[in-house]
Amino acid sequence: MAGMLTEADVRKLMTDPSPDARVETATKVSIAFYGGELSAAERELAAEIFRIMVRDAEVRVREALSINLKSSPELPKDVALHLAKDVESVALPVLEFSTVLSDADLVEIVRSSSAEKQVAVARRANVSNELANALIDHGRVGKVVATLVNNPGADLKDIDLEKAFAKHGTDPDVSNSLVSRSNLPLTISEKIVARVSEALREHLLSHREISAEMAADLVLQARERATAGLLPPGVKSADVVELVKQLRDNQRLTPSLILRTLCTGDVTFFEASLAVLANMPIVNAYVLIHDEGKLGLQSIYQRTPLPANLFPAFRVAFDVARETQYDGGDNDRQRFSARVIERVLTQYEDIGNDNLEYLMKKLKQLAA
Repeated sequence: MAGMLTEADVRKLMTDPSPDARVETATKVSIAFYGGELSAAERELAAEIFRIMVRDAEVRVREALSINLKSSPELPKDVALHLAKDVESVALPVLEFSTVLSDADLVEIVRSSSAEKQVAVARRANVSNELANALIDHGRVGKVVATLVNNPGADLKDIDLEKAFAKHGTDPDVSNSLVSRSNLPLTISEKIVARVSEALREHLLSHREISAEMAADLVLQARERATAGLLPPGVKSADVVELVKQLRDNQRLTPSLILRTLCTGDVTFFEASLAVLANMPIVNAYVLIHDEGKLGLQSIYQRTPLPANLFPAFRVAFDVARETQYDGGDNDRQRFSARVIERVLTQYEDIGNDNLEYLMKKLKQLAA
């Protein structure tokens, strides 16, 4: 075979059937096959050589085949499957790079393979949605799913990311990989914040010098600050509504969270919160909230379970938020919040001492 095995190679293989000689032969045949140097007849002969060598007792021989044939688009499928089902050192290059293996082949391997093989599949340049779900469902360790989530070539829908977090979210590698994704759904981001907050609460309670009440208060404030920070400018109302529903269903849609976000200028979250709490379509809620008179906002607010004595704060914060713009400088969100809170406090004169004390407590928590 021109460009592949010479007469000297064959004589050496027959007189010196050592592992080193077989590794050298496997490497030479593989390189020639992958390089397209062979005729059709020579390729057939090479394929037969591969079928013999994939059963070689010497792992180094099989490794030489895998490393040199991993990217060959003409590798016989039976040879590729044999290599893919071999020990890790042989299988990993083929599992990660071979285009000969179909999704059905890879799904079958994922369902019954080790974590190392699953990670190799998760690294593939293109991972179909079917294969991605198999990795999420059968991933043996968090690293498998974390690798998948970090792979820009993986076809992952929002529902798949939700499932990945539900099944593997306790693993820090998975949570970190989800957080690092661009355009991560708000609902998943909030769940991560909630889970981290719960871990913080347990950590604080493990230190006996802090009371359960103080730990709960610290965690609540930290969680609400983090949740408010999830909302990027220009976020879609539909996405915010889904986030608000999730917060409500998990009893995390607190008055202080809604007021906090409003005091940072996030009117969209405020609109979605009132709509969800009043059980009203967002379009209808928007009309009432933005009523130029004084009755629209009050009307929808009264249909929610939000504290009545906090309405004046929401009223002023909403008015100020509509009138005030970010300055575009560093920490403009914090300065915006400070301006809103200052305006809220200066516009209170006749709300009563009890309401004022309650409001001052809430606003001090927000300012902190």
